[in-house]
Amino acid sequence: MMHRKWAGIAAIAAMLALNPVQGRAADDIVMGFAVATSGDMAAYDGDSTKMAQLWIDQTNAKGGLLGKQLKAVMADTKSDRVEGAKAGQRVVHDGAALVFATCDYDFGAPAALQAQQAKIMSVFLCAGDPKAGVMGVGPFSFTSSNAAQVEGATMAQWGMKKKQFKTAYVILDESLEYNKSACAGFDWAYPKVGGTIVGRDTFKGADTSLASQITRFRGVNAQTKVDVIMLCSSMPGAGSALRQIRGAGIDIPVFGSQSMDGLYWQTAVPNLKDFYVPIQASSYGDDPRPEVNALTKAYAEKYGSAPASQYAYPIYAWLDLWGKAVTKAGTTDAAAVTKVMESYKDEPTLLGPRTFTNKLHIQDQPLELIAMVGSGKGQVIDQWRIDEPVPPAVLYRLKTN
Repeated sequence: MMHRKWAGIAAIAAMLALNPVQGRAADDIVMGFAVATSGDMAAYDGDSTKMAQLWIDQTNAKGGLLGKQLKAVMADTKSDRVEGAKAGQRVVHDGAALVFATCDYDFGAPAALQAQQAKIMSVFLCAGDPKAGVMGVGPFSFTSSNAAQVEGATMAQWGMKKKQFKTAYVILDESLEYNKSACAGFDWAYPKVGGTIVGRDTFKGADTSLASQITRFRGVNAQTKVDVIMLCSSMPGAGSALRQIRGAGIDIPVFGSQSMDGLYWQTAVPNLKDFYVPIQASSYGDDPRPEVNALTKAYAEKYGSAPASQYAYPIYAWLDLWGKAVTKAGTTDAAAVTKVMESYKDEPTLLGPRTFTNKLHIQDQPLELIAMVGSGKGQVIDQWRIDEPVPPAVLYRLKTN
């Protein structure tokens, strides 16, 4: 999965990896990145890490926080859980006041748990599983993103109310908790708006063939016409699955999750049409919020091109809130800053209002943009906010209806 999402992050890692604390002033605030600069997860961590670095640079240009400059240290998780724990230990040892974890709960939790044990705040760059926070790590852990259940619920409501897709077939990639959470949101919301799930199937992201799943879909579709397929998957399995679905002549609309935003993977599915994903921000230059487009421009000026997908943006909005909390608390102490952040209710950010509580450190009802992705381009066509927060039972997959 080597593509431009990785561009620049290797250079950042090289600058920091040899001796990340050498030359650091005693009163610097250390920002510890225990993230993937190699392996599959680097495709997701790359742009998010660069966006966080942009925020650090901009903040330092304004004088830093609490009269101190922010300094980044980095340790590569190598997209491996064991290495993730080691990376977390390294940045904690290097004095991190905030630890950044990989953009997925499964791969990011080992590093975040190291921060929690040291009573240091952590933030997942863009993890969408609600366990990326209080439940799965501890009270000082956050994620910058929305719950993946929001993504599935958004597509369920928008698909029924705006597109009149009354029947759906769900295909779940069981390789990640994120994928399961996205499907849980769809399963919860779709029947509530009058939709009917007429069938479902599963696969593993590493599977090379979906021939059996396609055969079973055709059997269901022959009995009851399917209006839309909900594909809950992530790269690289998602691209392979979608290519096989379209290659089998199944041309009905397909919904994906945020993991399938962007242009970098589209060569895997030539001439893709009728594919829709929910996103938190648009990297295509057509976000309806001018401040997001301005951020895209600033990112491109620093790194030479716009972010490859929406995954770059949530960490910037979260860091704005963290910076405000640090300033109000007058310290980077995890307990003090967390207390301030948990007081935020509909706190404004460039991505819209954000809320945290002492039980939930992820967004359960944010505004989502709807993007049509395919044929080498992406375009925002609508926006949607689900009509109620995703309930805890669905967030933690205790039940889906």
